[in-house]
Parts: sequence; C-alpha cells; structure tokens
Amino acid sequence: MGKSRPVGLVLDPLFERHDTGPGHPEHAGRLLHLRESLTASGLADRCTRVEPRPADDADLGRAHRADYIAQVERACLAGERQLDSMDTAICAESAVIARQAAGALGNLCDQVARGELSRGFAAVRPPGHHAEANLAMGFCLFNNVVVAARRLQAEHGIERVFILDWDVHHGNGTQHILEDDPSVLYASVHQWPLYPGTGAASERGVGAGEGATLNCPLPPGADSEAFLSAIGDTILPAARNFDPGFVLVSAGFDAHRADPLAALEVETEAYGEATRLLLELADDCCDGRFVSVLEGGYDLDALAASTQLHLETLLG
Repeated sequence: MGKSRPVGLVLDPLFERHDTGPGHPEHAGRLLHLRESLTASGLADRCTRVEPRPADDADLGRAHRADYIAQVERACLAGERQLDSMDTAICAESAVIARQAAGALGNLCDQVARGELSRGFAAVRPPGHHAEANLAMGFCLFNNVVVAARRLQAEHGIERVFILDWDVHHGNGTQHILEDDPSVLYASVHQWPLYPGTGAASERGVGAGEGATLNCPLPPGADSEAFLSAIGDTILPAARNFDPGFVLVSAGFDAHRADPLAALEVETEAYGEATRLLLELADDCCDGRFVSVLEGGYDLDALAASTQLHLETLLG
C-alpha cells in the first residue's frame, strides 16, 4: 500500500557524541560503524533522511516524571558520569542528545503518520527501552519508543499502538510505563533469565491494561526458529486481534548469535524475516505505518549486517 512513498531514515553523527567512556559496550563506535556500513552499501542514499529535533517537555512528560527529566539534565550539567544505576553512563551532552534521540523518532513517526513517508528506521542512541518513568537503567535515559507511541496518540489521534520489542533484553521500562494502558499493546521476545530480570510470561499488564502486555521469554541457546515462532505464532495473532493504527518496533539486534552480551543464537537472516512479518501486519492493519528504532546490538559486524537486512526489507 505505502510502497510508493519513501522510507525514512534517521542516521546522524550527532548521536555519536553521547560519550559513555572507555570499555562501555554501548559506545559511539556502534553508531559510527552502522552509519559507515549503511552509507557504503548505498542503503542510506535510497532512504529519505529525517533530521533530529529535540523532544520537548510535553513529549517527555507523557512517559517520564518531571522531576526525573530535571534530574537527568542536572546530572549532565554537573559533569557526572553515571546516572541512577551504575550501567547508565552519561557525559555533559547526554541529556541534550537523549532529547534529540526521542525527538528524532517522534519526527520520523510524525512523517509516517501524515503519509509523507511509508515507514522508517531511526538509528539513534542512547537507547530507550530500559528507561523507567523515574529511573535510568541499562544504558537508557529517556524511553524513546514510549515517547513516540504517546505522541502518535496525542498529536495524530491514533487510538491503538502496537509495540514489538525484539531486543534480547526485556524492555522493563516500556512495559512498566504502559502496563496499565489498554490502548498500547506491548509484546516482547527476549532471553530469560537475563538482565533486567523482568519479562516473565505471567506479566500481562495491570488494571485496565491487563492483557495488553505479552511476553515471550526464550531460554539461552534458543535459535532463529524459536525467535520467529514467538513472533509469528504468538505475538502477531495477538497484534492482529488488537488491530493497531501504528506499528512500532524496539529493534535491538543483540539476540544475534555473535552478540557478546547474551546467549541466543539468532541468525542475521531472521531479522529480515521478522521485519517482513511485521510489515505484513502493518499493511493489513494500518496502511503500512511502521517505524523501528535502534535499541541494543553490541557486535559491530552483526549489528551492521542485521540492520542492513532490516532496512533492505523496509525498502522492499
């Protein structure tokens, strides 16, 4: 349906200025390597570039408490190097760049929602899915995908949003912020046990949101077949029944067999197939409106190869 319209891409060196310090797995080289690979392959030139913009307080406030937003900005301005948990490194510019990451994803979603783009991918950092309403966790400051989902609802009148998180680590922040909200279906396929320790199949949402959370934990060693089965056989039927007006993906590529931080055995090709399945859902339910955002992925070559295939599939 939407293939005649261009595919949007956020790919900006701005996000390489978020300095996490020596030896940190979520380092600027991840995005530099990805940017170079997407440029060298010609894929970047086949997309329409979408510029970053800062998320404003209204955007961030739909996902985070005002005192937390102020705390992030205060810590960065003070020159602190860690925020909340000891795995969330920051530098003086991190709050500004994190606002740009959330805002860039919002800008991409705006253009897809308006029909100017068919779909898109945002290669941003810091990632977002571990960020809680009032707590930085797991390399994440602001929850980019929740900010985007709630912007789509508030600014574009999209009633129901589906979020699939295929990062190898469960998106605790996304789940917890949205867990009482029946208007957003959050589904995750992830390794368990693994950081952050959430994401059991029994976690299905709370209150009015009960049933709008769907977790598919996989044991260490699970392969592409298990990964794709969780998406195709369990998650997508629930998503079709939910009938979303927009599809978002928290696209971490760290379930890849080469990734050093986890123990799943997903092959590069599975990301292409997963993308195809999600695009079918988007075409059937919401005129193809689909946007993905980078989360994890810590083996540089696996990250680049998997993202390339993801973007090739988006381009069709």
